[in-house]
Amino acid sequence: MLRSPLESSVTSRFGGLGRARSRLFLGVAFVASVPFLLTSFAASVTVGTGALNFGQGSQQAVACDSQVYIALSQEWYSSPTPEDGTNGYFRVKSVTVSGLDLLACQKTKLRVRLINNSGQEIPIGPEAATVIQMAIPTTEAPVNSSDPITLGLSYLTGDGRGISAVNIASIALSVSGISIYDGTVLSPNSADVTFYLDPSSQFINIDGAIVGRTTVESVNNPGA
Repeated sequence: MLRSPLESSVTSRFGGLGRARSRLFLGVAFVASVPFLLTSFAASVTVGTGALNFGQGSQQAVACDSQVYIALSQEWYSSPTPEDGTNGYFRVKSVTVSGLDLLACQKTKLRVRLINNSGQEIPIGPEAATVIQMAIPTTEAPVNSSDPITLGLSYLTGDGRGISAVNIASIALSVSGISIYDGTVLSPNSADVTFYLDPSSQFINIDGAIVGRTTVESVNNPGA
């Protein structure tokens, strides 16, 4: 039976099962659990004076919203070889920022990164892009949207420089329906933003086993 690498519990003293959630603050990378089909684990560590608990998904605070959740979904990517026709791995399909207050976060941009187990940023787009970004709608009545132009879907280098490249990613902003993260009802004050890294699976196929952390940031959007 195939097992996803993202189902594994944290090693050493951080192992175990549970549904605890964690709080982290802007600019601090966190150890991410990445749920797939409701798999989860829990762990606790201490950073500075704050105790952090990790569970189904990972919780962060961004500048405009004190509580958002990150979830990675995955799917089997077949990569047969002459020696093993069944070879493959679980690729990262999407990254969802859940529970985002769109009204409080107007005039900001949302940025997501994936970090490997060695602390390096993982390329998630063309031309070695390591950051994917979207612009929060500037309206009091945001609606569901998958328009990459309207949502300002774009790529950046790790230091924040824009990359002019054709988007191979897609995006979905959901303010109605059910949250991908935990099944709660979505609203403009608790929305899902999902970045699909490469729906075609032709270019960006990240092995979930190498993802050690994720980060989400909110930054000012002067053009809003």
